[in-house]
Amino acid sequence: MYFPTVLSAVTALAGLAAAAPFQHGGPPGGAPAGAAPTPFVIPTDDGFPNPSPDQLKVIQQIADGTLSNAPPPAKINESSFPVFQLIAFNEQFEVAFFSSLLQNVTQNVPGFTLPDPKKKDELIDILETVLAQEKLHAINAAKTLANFNQFVPVPCKYQFPTSNIYEAIALAERFTDLVLGTLQDGAQTLARNGDAGAVRGLTSSLGQEGQQSGFYRILLSKKPSEKPFLTTNVAAFAFSALQQFIVPGSCPFPLSNIKLPIFPGVSVLSGQGGTNVEPRDQHLAFKVDLTGVSAADAYIGKSNLWITYFSGQLLPISSPIVNVKWSGRVATFEAEFPFTANEMVGLSVASLTTKGQFANAPEVVASTLAAPGLIQVDDRVKSWDGFKL
Repeated sequence: MYFPTVLSAVTALAGLAAAAPFQHGGPPGGAPAGAAPTPFVIPTDDGFPNPSPDQLKVIQQIADGTLSNAPPPAKINESSFPVFQLIAFNEQFEVAFFSSLLQNVTQNVPGFTLPDPKKKDELIDILETVLAQEKLHAINAAKTLANFNQFVPVPCKYQFPTSNIYEAIALAERFTDLVLGTLQDGAQTLARNGDAGAVRGLTSSLGQEGQQSGFYRILLSKKPSEKPFLTTNVAAFAFSALQQFIVPGSCPFPLSNIKLPIFPGVSVLSGQGGTNVEPRDQHLAFKVDLTGVSAADAYIGKSNLWITYFSGQLLPISSPIVNVKWSGRVATFEAEFPFTANEMVGLSVASLTTKGQFANAPEVVASTLAAPGLIQVDDRVKSWDGFKL
């Protein structure tokens, strides 16, 4: 199977940065120009998120594996439950994303067509399996929560800013890499809380997500393994990032049921919205809207703030913001991106913080005003038969 060649036939359809928001799962052909994207609702024909035993058996067959039949942990620390709630919330988003992508490829929606029927069938086969695996991830987290009579998130309505197969695969790679960093945080939380019995299952799904990311990176003409030690992340930043894919007000539960803060995002203005950033020392441009962030009141109109980066397994890297311009509670500014000294290839996660020195990644959350901003610096394959973004 040689997917770069498959996808290269539709290169002219669009580039990653050029598209307006488009809902994957809308009707074939998409919404009219300028129209709001159609909210996507996860299909429930297989019973997801609560399949019957027979429906679960079919999902497991498609997923090439089953849920664990090991007994659940005897106990879980109260402060560990947000880990499983975030996992369920995220996996439901991923089920929505891959359901809508699969629909678009299957239905030959413009921008998602493949010229070779055999390659289309191969891609559909892969997406069907990934989708089923994500359903099992979500079901597994929900089962853990239900076993301890804890709140279980249920699916919301979703929206995705992609209009073609390139953008969809690039988005899949970005959110999968963010998940890989977040699951590190989840495993450390469980370990700190003495919940060793849940770590094995969590890290097995972490490895599965890594296999996915390598496949998406190959499609995007990147080396399949991004870094020797993948970039870490924290749960609060992942929960905040997911909000951009949720139709506001569509979740059938208060988001406060998941005991994690939600920060306004950091918009990366350099590169193509943070993608394709050049591998060099430079100043990157950012924008934040701190409307409604009471913790920011003392900093409005000032410049005594930092951009703090997560990159690999390095301690947080902070750069003071410069060239700051305020318009009310909206700020645009720049910050140094110290690429050379830190080998910041791959994903870096940026946050706007009130101080610039941290002992570890979790410590950053308490000093954060906005997050995350995602920055991608790619070490692309030097010679590859395929498309270029």
